Amino acid sequence: MKFAYRFSNLLGAVYRQGNLSFSKDGNAVVSPVGNRISVFDLKNNTSETLPISTTKNITCVALSPGGNLAIVVDEDGAALLVSLVTRAVLHHFHFHKPVSSIRFSPDGRKFVVTKENVALMYHAPGKQREFNAFVLDKSYYGPYDETTCIDWTDDSKCFVVGSKDMSTWVFGAERWANLIYYSLGGHKDVIVGCFFEKDSLDLYTVSQDGTLCVWESDTELDGLVLKKREDKPKTPEDDDEEDEGEEARIEGEEGEVIRGKAKAPKEKSKNVRYKQRSKHFFNKEGDFNNLTAAAYHKPTHILVTGFASGIFHLHELPEFNLIHSLSISDQRIHSVAINSSGDWIGFGCSGMGQLLVWEWQSESYVFKQQGHFNNMASLAYSPDGQYIATGGDDGKVKVWNTNSGLCFVTFTEHTSSITNVTFTSSGFVIVSASLDGTVRAFDLHRYRNFRTFTSPRPAQFSSLAVDVSGELVSAGAQDSFEIFLWSMQTGRLLEVLGGHEGPVSCLCFSPVQSILASASWDRTIRLWDMLDSWQVKETLHLTSDALSVTYRPDGQELAVATLNGEISFWNPQTASQTGSIAGRHDLETGRKETDKVTAKQTAKGKSFTSLCYSADGESILAGGQSKFVCIYNIKEQMLMKKFEISCNLSFDAMEEFLDRRKMTEFGSLALVDEGAGDGDGVNISLPGVRKGDMSSRHFKPEIRVSSLRFSPTGRSWSATTTEGLLVYSLDGSMVFDPYDLDLDVTPASIRKQLRLQEWVSAIVLAFRLNEKALKQEVLETVPHKQIPVVCGSLPDIYVEKLLGFVAACLEKSGHLQFYMTWAQSLLMLHGQKLKNRSGSILPTLQALQKSIQRHYDNLSKLCDFNMFNIRYAEALSKQRGLKRAAEEDKEEEEYEEEDEEMSEKMSEASLEAADMIL
Repeated sequence: MKFAYRFSNLLGAVYRQGNLSFSKDGNAVVSPVGNRISVFDLKNNTSETLPISTTKNITCVALSPGGNLAIVVDEDGAALLVSLVTRAVLHHFHFHKPVSSIRFSPDGRKFVVTKENVALMYHAPGKQREFNAFVLDKSYYGPYDETTCIDWTDDSKCFVVGSKDMSTWVFGAERWANLIYYSLGGHKDVIVGCFFEKDSLDLYTVSQDGTLCVWESDTELDGLVLKKREDKPKTPEDDDEEDEGEEARIEGEEGEVIRGKAKAPKEKSKNVRYKQRSKHFFNKEGDFNNLTAAAYHKPTHILVTGFASGIFHLHELPEFNLIHSLSISDQRIHSVAINSSGDWIGFGCSGMGQLLVWEWQSESYVFKQQGHFNNMASLAYSPDGQYIATGGDDGKVKVWNTNSGLCFVTFTEHTSSITNVTFTSSGFVIVSASLDGTVRAFDLHRYRNFRTFTSPRPAQFSSLAVDVSGELVSAGAQDSFEIFLWSMQTGRLLEVLGGHEGPVSCLCFSPVQSILASASWDRTIRLWDMLDSWQVKETLHLTSDALSVTYRPDGQELAVATLNGEISFWNPQTASQTGSIAGRHDLETGRKETDKVTAKQTAKGKSFTSLCYSADGESILAGGQSKFVCIYNIKEQMLMKKFEISCNLSFDAMEEFLDRRKMTEFGSLALVDEGAGDGDGVNISLPGVRKGDMSSRHFKPEIRVSSLRFSPTGRSWSATTTEGLLVYSLDGSMVFDPYDLDLDVTPASIRKQLRLQEWVSAIVLAFRLNEKALKQEVLETVPHKQIPVVCGSLPDIYVEKLLGFVAACLEKSGHLQFYMTWAQSLLMLHGQKLKNRSGSILPTLQALQKSIQRHYDNLSKLCDFNMFNIRYAEALSKQRGLKRAAEEDKEEEEYEEEDEEMSEKMSEASLEAADMIL
């Protein structure tokens, strides 16, 4: 089970490139992130990354109308058919050329793919099993340049394609007699979007220069006439010579081919005609840059347009009435999508890695996330495992919730790259070190920077550590070779530790003692005693430069990664080496495109740069300048498993050998200097560049692992990589791992024990079989009053197993009191025995604490919400009571005034009557 970790989630990045899509119900947005797909649930505020990946970055995603299937296409045109129900890949296909857009028909029977200047219509995969899921139906030719966008009519009879040649083409999905194709002009720039009106052939086309054309058709959808079968189609030669407006049909494996011509067809019958009804311009004042994205919601007639300046517009069509205009970013909007109800609008900005969902009626954000737009340098788990803090080269510190996978706070006080982040033991303070010469402490209660630590002379801090008490903060400088110590309470500099003769690469405090271990490029590890005037207690001499150092969770062992690719283990008490692992060959580094030497020669200079012990201290994770993360068994000093963190060939140094198709007689194409004025410019990185060459207009980032951390619960571990923050967790449901299995241990025998009410025997048998569903069934069958009795008579060997299972169930189950009773009974009755094995049981207790803390937070929010509602209702009732009393007083006054008026009138009438009598 220890090595059965599976990819769980991708954090740190929410959008890279490609088109956004909403789910069928409109409550989730599907976003391409590199070569993976993330699904963000907007109702429950959670994220999930599908366990699929393409070989290059994803550019197009299409969801079926039923919401069960998705087609994912990467930069090279390789496509995956994915089931969104089972999260499995159903089919692989290759279009052999880059695909610009893909769209399912509304009835789900066809889908259209546009590549280069061709539109290809395929039969959509159905429920029946087929050898080839993608069957080509028709090929449509017409545009002279690359196609850009697609839209279908509501009844799937026709579709429209926009092109870079400033033309728009309407094609018939069937062999219509009066509509084979129709070409529309009217624009002076690239077509960004083309949309059919609801239940109509009327069209809207939007171009990059901010022009909207409204096209009106003289035929309704019902007026399309199916071409008779007996009409023989003409050959391409006849089509060119006789009638340039008719279609050409070529039978073969490519299906039917339809070629459109820009010249108007010669009519034999009344064909569909379009006329330009109106033309509108977005850039009337010249305030905006190019129009970059557009989306149209047919039921509400709302057009959303995004611009390169980060501004978006909402217009009501066809009158072109401006509803809303707002700037949501200072970056180019690459993708726009509208959900099925038309209430929420999704925006993707690839420059900053932003994903926004805007509710236009209330003018508020439904969802707002942004990843690190540069590499992530460091990560840290909170003590309870609920949060992950990350620091990036963009100078931001972000905090992510491990349950939801979303970032809930971002600190932007640093002005340069973050080199290290860590939590204090309380879990409510994050400390970060940066190259801007400051170490900052952030409060997770008030979300503010409450301490800023600086050195007497400006220094760039490359390493950071906080002691167990949270009182001492230490940071190592890479230019002055010194270690600085500050007090968290006062913020004052306590001491400057000197002695290293090279940059300090890593710092680590002992988890049980006030001892600081410092690793340096001077080939030494120094142990500093914090209680004895900060003196050097021991100096460990290494054979190569030290890059990383970490303590085992019990503080009895020290692991050091050095420049020669080795991991050495030391006893900090005796300062003696206890073992070493030669891991250079396990890295298996790749060859960069611009490397002039082979990967085998390059590997001699590679090494591990990050180390992390597992929660039980038996294994160690190691990662570095490679796409692999290695997990070693420390006792056996052998490799147990290698995790490939990415198969994305859009990154550099992914393959051991260069692609021979890119080799010429002059060498690799990547080494050819294209000149600064042509295309993307020079893409040869400068010597020594590791994190992407900013002097180049175009570069491929190199795959590498910058930081590794095990979760305190022991159920997962995370790595900050070029791709993002990858989380790997144990998936117990996928692994059958029985314990002390026998022929008598079967589900039938377990259920028999339950019927006999032999609770302890049933629990023991269930844990021996070790099937999650069966264990849960047995536990939830035990009566609530019998729980303390069962816990008291449980064998000691099963107590820890049961406690771990209760912690896992408590995290997701709604039976809070029931599982809390189990946990309380186990801890009360077996507390002393568990305390003696505190080292091995610590991950289980932390998992239990994490589950309880999560439920406590949720219930606290719910109770506070209910209290506020009750107070509001009470205040409202009081206000209404006062209002009613005021109204009653007012009515009484009105009645009194009326009585007085009546009496006055009666007295006047009597006086008049008396006068009359007299």
